[in-house]
Amino acid sequence: MMANKGAKPLAWSKHDTKWVLSLFGTAVGAGILFLPINAGSGGFWPLIIMAVLIGPMTYLSHRGLSRFVCSSAIPGSDITQVVVEHFGSGAGKAITILYFLAIYPIVLIYGVGITNTVDSFMVNQLGMDPLPRWILSGLLVAGMMAVMMAGQEIMLRVTEALVYPLAAILVLLSLYLIPSWDLSTVTQVSSPGSMLATVWLTIPVLVFAFNHSPAISQFSVSLKRDYGSDAAEKADKILGRTATVLVGFVMLFVFSCVLALGPTQLAEAKAQNLPVLSYLANVHGSPFIAYFGPIIAFLAIVSSFFGHYLGATEGLHGIVRGQYDPDARKIADPALVKAIAVFMFLTTWGVAILNPSILGIIETLAGPVIAAILYLMPMYAIYKVPALAKYRGQISNVFVVVAGLIAMSGILYSMFG
Repeated sequence: MMANKGAKPLAWSKHDTKWVLSLFGTAVGAGILFLPINAGSGGFWPLIIMAVLIGPMTYLSHRGLSRFVCSSAIPGSDITQVVVEHFGSGAGKAITILYFLAIYPIVLIYGVGITNTVDSFMVNQLGMDPLPRWILSGLLVAGMMAVMMAGQEIMLRVTEALVYPLAAILVLLSLYLIPSWDLSTVTQVSSPGSMLATVWLTIPVLVFAFNHSPAISQFSVSLKRDYGSDAAEKADKILGRTATVLVGFVMLFVFSCVLALGPTQLAEAKAQNLPVLSYLANVHGSPFIAYFGPIIAFLAIVSSFFGHYLGATEGLHGIVRGQYDPDARKIADPALVKAIAVFMFLTTWGVAILNPSILGIIETLAGPVIAAILYLMPMYAIYKVPALAKYRGQISNVFVVVAGLIAMSGILYSMFG
């Protein structure tokens, strides 16, 4: 396929690497702090099955969503506008609201998470007196939002600067735990039914932990602007490398934690409602984990906040334009952007001050919507939208649909089973 006249060549570029790092940072957030506890609760062999499945699940689902956004005939259209273009105004409004509701609560929780992480580090590791929560949370939320308001290029640079140490510390911590590995779990094989049940109930957590869909819309819009009709092809390459990096780094961390702790201690950590790094610090009493655990949490939360903030503001913008002021007669776009930023800051700051313990609830409520939008909606579009007709008849489409249904059923079973 030839690139559009004036478009960039398809050869790999430094900017592509920045996008890989940005998408990696979006995915590696709160999920990774709880993933080992959930994924390792059933032992070693279910974890092997998950490691095999999550790579293609992550790549194919995000590829489908990116192809959907790239299919627009209207330059600069984000996911909320593409939904209206392909499915009509009514469906567009509904999906836009769902898209926002899937992402916005996670932004709020990151405000809580970053405040708790920094407060704990200041008090327990640095021996400082705690700052008033309303001041600390306001400074942290304002700092993260200042990066977003500075523009996409600045955000990519900051994410790149954060992701390198995050990836390095993840690897170091994974290797640091090797002497503590208990390989006896490798010989413990449960029944096939028990293993499959463990995988089924853990897939929703994997979907959440590897999810970088909030950044896919703006990622695809950027590629569409730079590569024209070749945007989807370029996106495939970037998303393939992103999935490879994610699976490599994250699953190494998960395997290392699971082998170091074992099912009994992981169950204890789950009962105590502790992230794996906090539990490790308590069990090992290691200064290395005590100091680098909070640093990993800080880097993971900040880098993931950026991508989720992009998705949440995009969804809210789409709701206002679709439901209230489609022609921008009541509020001009620059004023709307500022109003959304003020709303995001005040609500994130307010929730951070209140400090609710609702991470698990948010994951559960956001999970079904994430699975529907990321896995099912793009596959439905492939068989309904003429611009996506070339992707029909592929076995990968069936795989994505089945994975999405399994993820949704597992979440709903956890909620109501």
